[in-house]
Amino acid sequence: MSDAPARPGADPTPADPGTTAGSTAGSTAGRDAGSAAGDWRLARPEAHAPGMPLVTVIGDGQLARMTQQAGIELGLTVRLLAAAPDASAAQATGDVVLGDYTDPAHVRAVAADAAAVTFDHEHVPNEILDELIADGVNVQPQPSALINAQDKLVMRRRLRELGAPVPPFLDITSVEDATGFHDAVDGAVCLKARRGGYDGKGVWFPEGREETASLVADLLEQGVPLMAEKKVTLVRELSAMVARRPSGESVAWPVVESVQRDGVCAEAVAPAPCDGSDGARAVLRDAEALAVDVARELGVTGVLAVELFETTDDAGQPQIIVNELAMRPHNTGHWTQDGCVTSQFEQHLRAVLDRPLGSTALTAPVTVMANVLGGATDPATPLPERMDEVWRRFPGARIHVYGKEWRPGRKLGHVTMTLPVGVAGGGVVPSPERGAGETTGPSEEQVATLRAQARLAAGYLVDAEWEDGWAPE
Repeated sequence: MSDAPARPGADPTPADPGTTAGSTAGSTAGRDAGSAAGDWRLARPEAHAPGMPLVTVIGDGQLARMTQQAGIELGLTVRLLAAAPDASAAQATGDVVLGDYTDPAHVRAVAADAAAVTFDHEHVPNEILDELIADGVNVQPQPSALINAQDKLVMRRRLRELGAPVPPFLDITSVEDATGFHDAVDGAVCLKARRGGYDGKGVWFPEGREETASLVADLLEQGVPLMAEKKVTLVRELSAMVARRPSGESVAWPVVESVQRDGVCAEAVAPAPCDGSDGARAVLRDAEALAVDVARELGVTGVLAVELFETTDDAGQPQIIVNELAMRPHNTGHWTQDGCVTSQFEQHLRAVLDRPLGSTALTAPVTVMANVLGGATDPATPLPERMDEVWRRFPGARIHVYGKEWRPGRKLGHVTMTLPVGVAGGGVVPSPERGAGETTGPSEEQVATLRAQARLAAGYLVDAEWEDGWAPE
């Protein structure tokens, strides 16, 4: 998931009117509501293309930034509710409102005259969104769907009702609940904060009954709503992504394999490697079908990411279990920018506006995305020089930078690398209809090489050092 969204104070510092932004149609309403909320305002009406729909995005991180970039290509106007003028998305957006996504006045102002209101995180209070909908604002996805991404216990219960594969779980309201669950699952306990966790935060794996009891007592005393679920023995992690319009049309991307490090997505491979066995093919088909079903049954609009665990059943056959849901563009979908006909960011905009969805066909036999996560120290070598060095070694590397200041572990950007069409051979195409003109898929060696190159490129952007000791001749 993305960095947790920042919240400014209740009375945000007013931005320079020459650099904040607004809407041709909605600037007056926005200023009126903004005056009631505090000294902040919309500006820059010239940022809007005449006759094109306006989409409000609540959130200011890299997901909103890349959604804005996709909007530029479509000629759409994006208006942003941001916590600061130098936030990742605010740097790249011509129409920025500084405000607090938990303040109803701020949210109403930024939604004024928008063709659709959408999000780059799931943390806007649903009561605010309900008020917008009651006033006739087109909010996508709607609160009735979003609650399943906001509250993990609600999500687990709803998915179980739908017959989706979920691990055993329990609402934890006392130490006795936790120790009883510990005993029931033979100590394989995963504790989760029901709300607000991201990138491995809000998740705990206590070792033993005593640690479980102590941890739960502390968390409940802090007022953290908790749930527990049985820890899953992983083979790998998958992500199945789908986009859906309010009118019902949906399209799915190929299922990808994701690699998590310390609870943070570090790498995604699209399509997910497949050994060609009936069981492996079935898991990928089931994962894609599951994402489509979940989007329909929950009423999700826009992009949905269904994060999955691949494990094995008692007979040793592969099976999937739902981990989490995200109702917005997702880290595991960044590969679509460079390896797919329609990126997740463009698709999200088209979906929330209820416009025809784009093709999800691959444009390369395999694409690898590697995250650039801030290292222990910020290298002295400036980032532009690091980028140049990566391009000298890997001219095909696509580097995406988020405009964020360095912080250890922070998502600063990502690198995508693709295997060219016509190069792949010797492997398996999991879904031939999605292929990029290949009769056979990439070989295991080709995939492994591409993954290693993407990791090397991302690593150099982090540390200004080549992990394999490479030096230009």
